[in-house]
Amino acid sequence: MKILPLLVASGLLGVLSLNAKPPTTDKTTSEVKKRTNAEVLWQKDDATRQQASALVGKLLRKPLTVSSAVQIALLNNRGLQATFEEIGIAQSDVLEAVTVPNPTIDFEVQFPATSDTLNRYAWLVAQEFVQVLMIPLKKRVAQEALEASELRVAAEVLELVAEVKIAYFEMQADQQLLGRLKIIQETNATSLDLGQKQYKAGNITDLALLQMQSSYSEGRLDISEAETNLEEHREELTGLLGLWGTQTEWKIQGDLPRAGDEDFSMRHLESLAVTQRLDLRASQRDLTSLASALGLTKVFRFVPVLDFGFAGERDVDGALNMGPQFRIELPIFNQGQARLSRGQSELRRAAAKYEALAIEIRSDVRKYRGTLARLRERASFYHDVLLPGRIRVLNQSLLEYNAMQLSPYELFMSKAEELRAERGYINTLRDYWVTRVHLEQAVGGRLSPRPSQSENRSVQTKQTKP
Repeated sequence: MKILPLLVASGLLGVLSLNAKPPTTDKTTSEVKKRTNAEVLWQKDDATRQQASALVGKLLRKPLTVSSAVQIALLNNRGLQATFEEIGIAQSDVLEAVTVPNPTIDFEVQFPATSDTLNRYAWLVAQEFVQVLMIPLKKRVAQEALEASELRVAAEVLELVAEVKIAYFEMQADQQLLGRLKIIQETNATSLDLGQKQYKAGNITDLALLQMQSSYSEGRLDISEAETNLEEHREELTGLLGLWGTQTEWKIQGDLPRAGDEDFSMRHLESLAVTQRLDLRASQRDLTSLASALGLTKVFRFVPVLDFGFAGERDVDGALNMGPQFRIELPIFNQGQARLSRGQSELRRAAAKYEALAIEIRSDVRKYRGTLARLRERASFYHDVLLPGRIRVLNQSLLEYNAMQLSPYELFMSKAEELRAERGYINTLRDYWVTRVHLEQAVGGRLSPRPSQSENRSVQTKQTKP
């Protein structure tokens, strides 16, 4: 039958569309790797999940550093895995865009009212032709949306990295402060015990003893508050790492690092952020995708429906008629005005959002850059001037106390002043590193431009020269 070629052609188009696969290049992994030097896995099967679980278990055997905590979160955070499925949805949209619509078959039977005539049969096999013509443009739009989705997911991964780093530094500061408070409290307990003996011997007054007891009690409250803060920040970090059960017995390594000279240039951070920020690039891809979709609407607005097919009919007298058939919607009233207007509004909205995000990024960079510079100066002042001065005062107070020239309460006050300076230094260090994380996030993951391949080769050449 002549209907067979049309069915075969439709079948071949369908097979081609089924074999069309969405792009497999995943920008998320490479973009995160460039900015964090950490691996991220989209765990779509049991093998990948087992691989991630084994890596997490290996990292948990040692005290956590900032980099290992980030790596665990990227492998083990369940919310991150849910975010990755946005890429899968976008890939499905690409596959849908390149899939040829199914042909339709209409079949009709009419039974005669009298017995001396035959049944009447009619059939129609049709294919919506406009949708086939739109496949290349629809594919381009879907691929641009996929790229935007990959960049957006990568940006959310970097947000998780920033949250992990901030929680780590906050917990590290709490742990460092708590350790120092306990040491001071132990020495204060010894001083209080000696003061009580002196009081019984009549060497100090009631007021002096009460002042020592009050200072010791305040120290206990400070320890309790520090323990509460430490527990809260520990649980926050545990949640970000996606740990539970026996995995929650992890420990972190060391104290807060010193705020030394910056290993990056404070200049040109704004322009670096505009080139590095993944959410800005995703917004640009959204803008491109909407522009392509608007062009698609303009091209096909006057031909919304166009069906080609092959029809056949056997009449009641037994005559068989067959031939091509087509159906087209006449754009008399609806010429796609609403779709065109909507597309133009969406495009203008996307352009405004893109510009607003770029302005916001520059503002954030300036804000965190200035705050970081001030915190670095403050931390240096604490480390180089204030803390050494307080330590000298405390050491001199101990000498005078041992020489019976200073009261126990005055020694308590010298220790309290030294502790206040140390607490201020730890809090400043914490704020410095947290602000640095915010600046990294505002810039897009790196505070210095990534060297090009040619620059890397030139550096390697210089290193190998005698």
